[in-house]
Amino acid sequence: MTKRIIEVPEKSEIFQASRSTFEKFGFSPAVAAGGLLFISGQVGVRPDGSTAETVAEQAEWAFKRTAEVLRWEGLTMADLVEVVSYHVDINNTLSEVIPVKSRYFERPFPAWTIIGVQGLARPELKLEIRSVAALRN
Repeated sequence: MTKRIIEVPEKSEIFQASRSTFEKFGFSPAVAAGGLLFISGQVGVRPDGSTAETVAEQAEWAFKRTAEVLRWEGLTMADLVEVVSYHVDINNTLSEVIPVKSRYFERPFPAWTIIGVQGLARPELKLEIRSVAALRN
């Protein structure tokens, strides 16, 4: 099976402060393989590298970042087949995420797994979203 690594384009404003993160921690923004696009977990980080303050704003930026990666491959949120979200303090924050998510997804919805976690890569992060999209032929 061949795989293709998806890199952050030079002109991606949304990822301007995140470019070095991929190299620093040794992972790719996305990988295309087997007709699918595997998108690394996206968090609520603004283009300047600062973390969004509320869970709703973190969700907004995580979905914007996901949509941006999809755009690089000529895809949209409608091409997602699976979404996995990781939530710190899930019982108190999931209700803030749902309205944001509803603006990004329409029927037919992708599969979605919701997981509560103790923490993420940085203590101020409350949400991370990983996804898989079907590539177009």
